Amino acid sequence: MTPFIYDALPSHVVFGVGSIDQLPEEIARLGATRALVLSTPEQRDSAADIAQRLGARAAGVFDRAVMHVPIEIAKLARDEAQRLGADCCVAIGGGSTTGLAKAIALVSDLPILAIPTTYAGSEMTPIWGLTEAGVKRTGRDLRVLPRTVIYDPALTVTIPAQLTATSGMNAIAHCVEALYAKEANPVISLIAEEGIRAFAQSLPTAVREPRNLEARSLALYGAWLAGVSLGAVGMALHHKLCHTLGGSFNLPHAETHTVVLPHAVSYNASAAPDAMARVARALGAETAAGGLYRLAVSIGAPVSLASLGMRQEDLDRAADIATQNPYYNPRPVTREGIRRLLDDAFHGREP
Repeated sequence: MTPFIYDALPSHVVFGVGSIDQLPEEIARLGATRALVLSTPEQRDSAADIAQRLGARAAGVFDRAVMHVPIEIAKLARDEAQRLGADCCVAIGGGSTTGLAKAIALVSDLPILAIPTTYAGSEMTPIWGLTEAGVKRTGRDLRVLPRTVIYDPALTVTIPAQLTATSGMNAIAHCVEALYAKEANPVISLIAEEGIRAFAQSLPTAVREPRNLEARSLALYGAWLAGVSLGAVGMALHHKLCHTLGGSFNLPHAETHTVVLPHAVSYNASAAPDAMARVARALGAETAAGGLYRLAVSIGAPVSLASLGMRQEDLDRAADIATQNPYYNPRPVTREGIRRLLDDAFHGREP
């Protein structure tokens, strides 16, 4: 067996239909008395409901979270937390909201309680990201790892079909890259493969029958496993490309992950055969890249960067950025190879 190092991240997870009802006691468990509730503008009503549930323990609501955590929004949220005397953050929503909570925790040490309503997985990781001057920077710091996560499948039944599809594919990407990460280990590989299997089984039903709680529960279980995978090991080429396309070209986060994933997997297939075999097995497919592409098609997810608003004339610049300070990757990253990968993704060619 290949030698490895494994570090378990500290987290407290409350999972199950109706688990949102345990929010007040979980806030008390953190010893918090003034929680700042965070959300996107679209989820303002959900944030208001959370504040109402908390009653006197709610310090206020900040509803300006957006994709890729622009530094300007992060500064506003940090100032608001300080102004209100907040002693914790409650993030309701997806990766954008959790990311904003992390931006606050990074400079204040405020504990985070996350309530995911998508399958982003950020709630289980110590990874933060901030976008400044068109460049997204990421880092790892245990201060930003949410102390408590409440997974309530009932909160996910209103996710639109398109977001269900792309958010699920985004989570699968975390599992896939965990399988060939530099820090890969047997424990996380088991978790990652199980996460892919859970999504492969649940996403078609969750997209078709959004109020099917069994499918939603299985998908949210997959999201938890994907988040654990993402948080425990490093990522590789796929995530570097998506951070480039999102931070520098403002492409939507989950949709970009969905489009790029089959092509990044195809690029790495020859260099990580064991990982690819696990992915294919979890998908019930002949090949990892082909199975991921066909899963995306079957659930109505986008498969081309062009459909997301990427301009063909920007592919060269994207390749240049992505090959500067590249992440670890099992196959050497070359500018020519990445440019070809991006062209395939742009046109949505099946790998």
